[in-house]
Amino acid sequence: MIDSAKDIRLGEELDLQKLKAYFHKHLPGFSGEIEVNQFPSGFSNLTYLIKTEGQEYVLRRPPFGANIKGGHDMAREYRVLKALEPFYHKAPKAVLFCEDHEVMGADFYLMERVRGVILRGQPAADLDLNPQVMQSISRSTVNHLAELHRIDLKAAGLEDFGKPDGYTQRQVEGWIGRYYKAETDTLESMNQTADWLQKNVPEQTVISLIHNDYKYDNLVLNPDDLSDIRAVLDWEMATVGNPLMDMGTSLAYWAEAGDSDILKQFSLTWLPGNFTRKEFVDHYAERTGFDLSDQLFYYVFGAFKIGVIIQQIYARYKKGLTNDPRFAHLIYAVKACGANAIKAIEKDAI
Repeated sequence: MIDSAKDIRLGEELDLQKLKAYFHKHLPGFSGEIEVNQFPSGFSNLTYLIKTEGQEYVLRRPPFGANIKGGHDMAREYRVLKALEPFYHKAPKAVLFCEDHEVMGADFYLMERVRGVILRGQPAADLDLNPQVMQSISRSTVNHLAELHRIDLKAAGLEDFGKPDGYTQRQVEGWIGRYYKAETDTLESMNQTADWLQKNVPEQTVISLIHNDYKYDNLVLNPDDLSDIRAVLDWEMATVGNPLMDMGTSLAYWAEAGDSDILKQFSLTWLPGNFTRKEFVDHYAERTGFDLSDQLFYYVFGAFKIGVIIQQIYARYKKGLTNDPRFAHLIYAVKACGANAIKAIEKDAI
């Protein structure tokens, strides 16, 4: 089942006349009319399918009402895609960047549309996701994360794409600060996790380009061979820093069969055949050569970070900045993230 766009959600419409006028001036080869639909999944940046005469593009823009500093930087996302084009063939080709807010009130960019299958929270009826298939997908997923983390920063011109010195400590402090700024309910598990993270920051030993949101529903798969990853999407939080933090975030999204049902709604990694979190770590260590002795810290950090991201979205909903009904019960997902973190700390295992 090829990932498809649907009708645009109420309140997230684009001004087609302004968009068409901008394309006439800045998009090479553009003529005629445009058709716009919206990809319905995801809780962060808004993603639209743009059809022109003979071409299909994907447009990315920040969510309406968002005010999360650095979290919706279209210019950064566009720059990293342009830089990666010769070095990481899973990055979609960036086509056009717009910083003229007269067009749609925010920065946006266009990239090529890569057609394929995306594994959302619920398995599509026409996909055969048997254990052998899921194991091959999970192995390929870890392989490409490891490949990303081994890119030569100097060759790609991305040495200045972030502040790697002190990255780990800064991330811990930053995400804790973001959590309390967006707090709507007192969750003891999130408070305890924040305290534990501050006391257990490991030494930072490796630096690389990191994606910061690498998970199944940001991967476009070849419908004829689901283990073949055609593209990695959503580079909005990419930077240069500690790749083990990136690995930890991916690991926290990696729900297992025994995890909370609400977390399993976000990923299909719990299906039989997938790597376990432990197998994920072992395979990643084999592919990168990195020291994973502090894997517990990175997993707990990932669980906390995901909880904070969800909390920020829920806070926007509570403030009335979005009416998306999917957001109404996200507080339970925050609780589940905190519970997973505390469980790992108490068991000393991921």
